[in-house]
Amino acid sequence: MTNRREFLKEAAATAGVVFTGCGLLNRRLGAQVGNAGRRRKVMVGGRPVRTIDIHAHVIVPEATALLGVKTAPDNASVMAPGRFQTMDEWGTDMQALSINPTWYSVERGVARQVIQVQNEKLAELCTKYPDRFVAFASVALQFPDMAAEQLEEGVKKYNLRGAAIGGHVNGDELSAAKFDPFWKKAEELGCVVFMHPQGIPEMQKRFQGSGGLTNVIGNPLETTIFLSHLIFDGTLDRFPGLKICSAHAGGYLPSYAARSDYGCVRFPESCKANKKKPSEYLRQLYFDSMVFTPEGLRHLVAECGVSQIMIGTDYPFPWSTTTVDHVLNTPGLSDADKRAILSENAAKLLKIQS
Repeated sequence: MTNRREFLKEAAATAGVVFTGCGLLNRRLGAQVGNAGRRRKVMVGGRPVRTIDIHAHVIVPEATALLGVKTAPDNASVMAPGRFQTMDEWGTDMQALSINPTWYSVERGVARQVIQVQNEKLAELCTKYPDRFVAFASVALQFPDMAAEQLEEGVKKYNLRGAAIGGHVNGDELSAAKFDPFWKKAEELGCVVFMHPQGIPEMQKRFQGSGGLTNVIGNPLETTIFLSHLIFDGTLDRFPGLKICSAHAGGYLPSYAARSDYGCVRFPESCKANKKKPSEYLRQLYFDSMVFTPEGLRHLVAECGVSQIMIGTDYPFPWSTTTVDHVLNTPGLSDADKRAILSENAAKLLKIQS
C-alpha cells in the first residue's frame, strides 16, 4: 500500500498541482484521458444533487521541492481531465482539496515559502475550475502565530475555505494552549478546519507486520486521539464556534463515545476541562462518511447526526470508488438525509453557492 511519503516521491507536477497518489492509479487515470464519458447525474427523490467530496488530496511540486522532495514533470492537460473522468464516473461533482502536511519540522522561513506557494497554486486551480474544486489552505502549525496569519490570508485573499492540518505537530497535541491563536483565528473566520492524520510515529514498532496496520489502524487511531484531546483538554469549550471536520469518520470515537462518557463517571477528576458529556461534542464536530458499510453509516448518523456528515473518498488513494452509492443505498436514510450527506452539509460548511 502506497504511503504518504511515497505519494510525494511518485507524484508528477501539473500546472503547479499534482493530481495523483500511487503509480497504479496514475496509469489508470492517464489511460482514461480522451475517452471521457458523460458526467454521472446523481438523483435523490427525483431531484438532481450536486455531490461534494470533502476528502480529496493534491500536492504542489514547487512546494515539495522547497522541502527537498523531487517530483517529475508531467502534462497538465492530461492529468486534470483524468481526475475529472474519474469524478464523473463516481458521480462526484466537486472536491474539496487538501494537502497533507509534510512541513511541520522545517524552520520558519522555509515554512513561510512553502505555504505561500501552496496556497497560491491551490487558489489558481480553484479559479480555473470553479465548478469542480474548492480547497483548504495550508498552514505552518509549528508556528501557531504564523499559521493564524496564513489561515486568514488563505480565506480572505485566496478564497480558500479553511485549513487542512495534521493530527499533531512534532508530537505536540493540538489542544495545547500554544495553538490557541490558531484556533481563535479559525473560530473568528467561521471557516472549517479539516484534520487528516499523519500517523503515530511512536507506535511504528507495534504496527509492524501484516495488515497495513500503520494505515488501517494508525490513521483512525490518531484521529480518535486528536478529537479526544480537543474534548478533554477543553479546546472545544474555549472555542465553541470551531468547525472541525475529521477524516475517516472520526476514527473510533463515534463508535465508542459511550466509554468516554462513562470514563467521566468513573474518573470525574479527569473530565474537569470539558463542560459537557464527551459524546455530546460529536454533535458539534463534522465527519466524512468513510465507514464502508451501510450499518457503519447508519451508526455514524445515529451517534453524530446527519447534519454533521459529508461524503469523503480519500482520493486519489484507492479506498473508495462507490462513496455516492454508499449513501444512496444505506437503508433508513430519508431523501433529505441523503441530500444533506451528499451535498448540502458540505455546501453550507464550505460556503459553496448553489
